[in-house]
Amino acid sequence: MKKRIKVTFLGTAGGRVVTFRLIRRSGGFLIDFGSALFHVDPGPGAFVYLKEKGISYTSIDLIVLSHIHLDHSADLNTLIEACTDGGKRKGLGLVAPESALKGEDRVLLPYLIKRLSFVETLKEGKEISFKGIPVKAVMRHTHHGVETYGLSFAKDAIVYLTCARYERKMLEAYPKNPNLLIINTTFYRKRSHIDHLSVEEVKELIAHCRPNLTVLTHFSMEMLQEGPEKIARDLGRELSLEVVSAHDGMELEVPS
Repeated sequence: MKKRIKVTFLGTAGGRVVTFRLIRRSGGFLIDFGSALFHVDPGPGAFVYLKEKGISYTSIDLIVLSHIHLDHSADLNTLIEACTDGGKRKGLGLVAPESALKGEDRVLLPYLIKRLSFVETLKEGKEISFKGIPVKAVMRHTHHGVETYGLSFAKDAIVYLTCARYERKMLEAYPKNPNLLIINTTFYRKRSHIDHLSVEEVKELIAHCRPNLTVLTHFSMEMLQEGPEKIARDLGRELSLEVVSAHDGMELEVPS
């Protein structure tokens, strides 16, 4: 029997209005490989939502940031303290863009780096192994001038297409037939001046990659008004693929 990976969405908010008016929760998502637990993009509220879900902070082995924007990184420092029990627990790792660790825009408080047992920076095409699980920076995205990476986990078992301006080179960079594609689908209609994906662009990416399962997340007010569940159903029917929209607290399992 094939081992299964559990994914938990702590939040599904995208954009300033939905995130910072708490219309939906933020907090990123968890990937439980059985042998290791990863927390990806711990945005605002992640610390609280983990507690509500009954997930022990000290069970988290690796924190992964796709980029430094607050809706993806706001609870980073709080979680480092909690996951290491104030520095007493060893073994916590962090994988993030270099801009998260250095420079005037860094989001990691310098004193907390001592709490970490493993630190690696992302670069386009670079693969990092943590507890035997590969984490790869698929490509560097164009996203409002911020160092941002799409990610692949466990040799494309899970692929995360985070915030980005649509670029044709994505069709070549992103792997075909992943078990799970998590894709930040912020807008219903394309916004030429905003570096986020629209439904039409997401459709093209899904059609090219043909995942076993696609999960849409990171919704703006426009997406919520249009109805993410209906959009996912329509995409699934049109592409003859399984597409669902995430909701806060959603859990699912995928093959490894």
